[in-house]
Amino acid sequence: MGHLTLEQRYTIQVLREEKLSQQAIANRIGKDKSVVSREIRRNADKRNGTYKAELAQRKYTERMASKPKACKFTEEIKTIVDKLLANDYSPEQIAGRCKLEGRPYVSYECIYQYIWEDKMRKGQLYLHLRHHGRKYRKRGAAKDSRGKIRDQVSIDERPEIVASKIRFGDLEMDTVLGKNHKGAILTINDRATKLCWIRVLTGRESEPLAKQVIEVLKPLQSMLQTITVDNGKEFALHKEITQQLKVAIYFAHPYHSWERGANENMNGLIRQYLPKGISFEGVTEAYVLQIQQQLNNRPRKSLGYLTPKEYAFAKFGIVVT
Repeated sequence: MGHLTLEQRYTIQVLREEKLSQQAIANRIGKDKSVVSREIRRNADKRNGTYKAELAQRKYTERMASKPKACKFTEEIKTIVDKLLANDYSPEQIAGRCKLEGRPYVSYECIYQYIWEDKMRKGQLYLHLRHHGRKYRKRGAAKDSRGKIRDQVSIDERPEIVASKIRFGDLEMDTVLGKNHKGAILTINDRATKLCWIRVLTGRESEPLAKQVIEVLKPLQSMLQTITVDNGKEFALHKEITQQLKVAIYFAHPYHSWERGANENMNGLIRQYLPKGISFEGVTEAYVLQIQQQLNNRPRKSLGYLTPKEYAFAKFGIVVT
């Protein structure tokens, strides 16, 4: 067995202070040299390299506590999973959030297995998954025939700090279209917190879009840093937005969707509620605000399983209603 007792850790501490080799220490405590080497590497003080038994024991205990527990899929856990699936949490978000809150949980792999077993029984839990059998087309396959927007500022000129996601107010923006371009919605997200704002557009033209963007972001004007968009002609009035909100707008390179990766991901989440192939003509403002609430209250792995609203408050003191 490779596990060490507290007594063995005290022995390692004393013998290291006496400058004994790892092999000599291993012989004294009856372990292989690799066990001693791994113990020192993992549990020594990272600041100065010293090895203290109590610190090593605490690190070991914390590491063991953080490991996923072998847990039976009890009725209590099934109830929790069913409830969170109904809120469109992914299996990974369910496991991560339950762990964060100290609730009983199983691994996300077990949750996936539970969902697919339910599907085999003609259940519908799988419908809450973001991807359930849909095929995706490659983006950027066709040439852009929409023309070039005047007075663009390239993303190459955007401040480097934006990429680090360490401040609030660096936004990304896009539009999502309904079937046959019938209806459109505006999507805006903050890169650092993943907060989102979603609104119905009266058209995909630049004028109604600019008006809606200014209306949505005006209350946040003092906190805005940058906005990054693609090359869609709906952003042709970017200079008006900049003038009204006093915020710089940068344009990503054509067909470089990863330069607005957070926004692309958010649009994919929105498609969970507004799938491709449906018209947006009947989509109401109340419904997209409901989607916005759902996404802003859904835990994210990249935020340590906090929700965007929780992270915005914890990190930047920003309260979002």
